[in-house]
This record gives sequence, structure tokens and C-alpha cells, in this order.
Amino acid sequence: MAVQEKFLALRPENAVKKLGSRSKVPLVNSRPIFEAFREEKIIIMACNIRIKHAVPGILRAAKELDAIVGFEIAKTEGGLDGGYTAQLPDEFVEMVVGYVEECKHDLPIFIHSDHIGIKDPTEKSVASGRDLIAAQIKAGFTSFAIDASHNEMPDNIRITAELAKPIQDQGLGLEAEVGEIKLVKEGGELTTVEEAVEFITGLKQKGVRPILLATNNGSKHGHYAAGEEVHIDLKRTGQVYEAIKKDGVCIAQHGITGTPLNLVGQFADYGIRKGNVGTLWQDVVYEGLPKDLMKTLTDWAAKEKKDLKFSTKPFKKEIDSIPEANKKIIYDKAYAEAKDFIQAFRAKGSASKLLAKI
Repeated sequence: MAVQEKFLALRPENAVKKLGSRSKVPLVNSRPIFEAFREEKIIIMACNIRIKHAVPGILRAAKELDAIVGFEIAKTEGGLDGGYTAQLPDEFVEMVVGYVEECKHDLPIFIHSDHIGIKDPTEKSVASGRDLIAAQIKAGFTSFAIDASHNEMPDNIRITAELAKPIQDQGLGLEAEVGEIKLVKEGGELTTVEEAVEFITGLKQKGVRPILLATNNGSKHGHYAAGEEVHIDLKRTGQVYEAIKKDGVCIAQHGITGTPLNLVGQFADYGIRKGNVGTLWQDVVYEGLPKDLMKTLTDWAAKEKKDLKFSTKPFKKEIDSIPEANKKIIYDKAYAEAKDFIQAFRAKGSASKLLAKI
């Protein structure tokens, strides 16, 4: 079997239906990827794409380094209402696949639904997750993260198991979360080994087997403040991994933007196999936007008293249609940053390593 055909054999049914005649796009299931690297000290980078212009540079780095990469979007970023980035599920997949075709990228990618957040145990909240998952499966997403970590343990287990059913029915990649990702100094609590075991055991009893577990190990989403120290507890992370790896579960690391690369380089030693990088790509785009457009965004955010990221939706048309010169600035910066992270994650050569395992 040819190399390309072996990668294409990892495409799940929903991706095949979505792609139709575009049969050469290597949009694959994340489950066999993370199963293959369970015992390997490799981290696969998953990139939250709030603004599309970073994608081509990331793809170039992945191709050059023979690396698998994922593209993801959270419920708040791009749910059924488009989130604050104005990207509906089908539009997000079309955007990523379009760039894969344009760049003639022939290495595996996966498209991941990040943080399908269920904030409370009400039927309305659970139904919002159920509806989003159905739409994303139809759109061609090949990987999912259910986050009911804001709820008490029994509800977290129940909600995660319920929402996981259609994902498992199609054999797609599944990430779950225990311990809300929030700095300890802001009220968060580190996930304990006992909590992780209880959670995975509870899911297993309901017939649900995630391949990845996100925990609160001291990281945070978004930026670290100037001078703020990064306190990611890798010892605790490793202890959790050692306790759950018998169930085929590895660790997904959230909140990486701003983490020094020398620390990132240690992650794989502690059972981390998926690394989410999100805010960085937003920053890369901001650096490359035309100065007048960037001023428009910052003025809007100041007037509305909102985080700058919320300017993406009202100014999406202007952001999407920036001049080619600005796109090139973003491309070059995204390429350089992606190369650094792929190498720090020890993911160089991961595509060929996957090929040897399938």
C-alpha cells in the first residue's frame, strides 16, 4: 500500500462523507494517532485557529518537519452560533481543508472540537453540547474534547458519558476533562490522582474510553501577565498519567501559550501526548495585521471594554481580506513558531513514525 493510501485509510466515515471527491485530503481520525504514540515521548500539536491566516505557515512547518498536526476550535470560539470568531463548524472544516489542498499538504491532520464546555448539569446545557457534536460530526470533525469539568464529579461522569456516545459510535478521538483549567491563585485546584482515577473508572463503567485526559496541572488559558511565573506541576501530571495509562489514557496539556520552550520540552516525559497551542496564533496574526486595522480592533475593544479577541467577529470580513503582504508576514511568523513548537514537542518525524505503526 502506498504511503498516501495508508494515511487515507485512517480517515473516519464522517470525514470520507464530508470530503467526497476530494479524496486525497489526509483528514484522519485522532484516535489511532494517540493510540500509536501512547508509549512514545511525542506530543502532537493541536492549534486553536481563531483567525485563519496562521494555518498555511503551520502546515509548511509540519510538512518540513514530517509532523502530524491538529487544528481545533472551542465551543466558545466557534460553536453553533459561530462563537466569538464567527466560524460555524462546517465553515471551520472547509477553511482547514481548503488550506490543506492549496498547500498540497499530504501528511495527516485532524480537526478537533476543543472544550465542548458544559457549565451546569441542566438539560439545556447538555443539549447544547449534544447538538454541537452532531453538527461537528456531520461537518467532518475527527476528534472531540468534552469538558464538563465545571460540574461535580458524578455529573461530570454522567454528562461526559452521555455526550461521548455518538463520538464512540463512530470510533472517533475522545478527550475528557477533570479539574477545571484555572490558576490555583484564581481559585483553581490541581487535579489529584484520586480524582483522575475516579473519573476514568466512572467513564469506563459506562462503556466510555477516552484516549486523552485534560487536567488542571497549574496551567492557564490565554496570556501570562508580564513577569508572571509559569507553575505547571509536571510531577503531579506524571503521577496522574502513571495511574491512568493502564486504561489507555494519556494527558492533553492546555494553556501552553507563554510557556518557555525549555519547559515545554519536558512535557512528553510526564505522559503528555497532545499539546494545545491557541492564543499564540492569534498573537501571530495580530503582529501581521495592517496597522490601521489593528488600531480599529484595539479601539473597539477599549470602547466595548472587552478582550481584544472579541473583535474578531465584528471585523471578520476586514481581517479575512487583508493584503497579501500582511498575509506573508503572518505566514512567516506562524511557520517559525510552529517549527519551534513541533521540535520542542519532539514531534519531528511523527508522520513517518505513525506510518511505521499502521
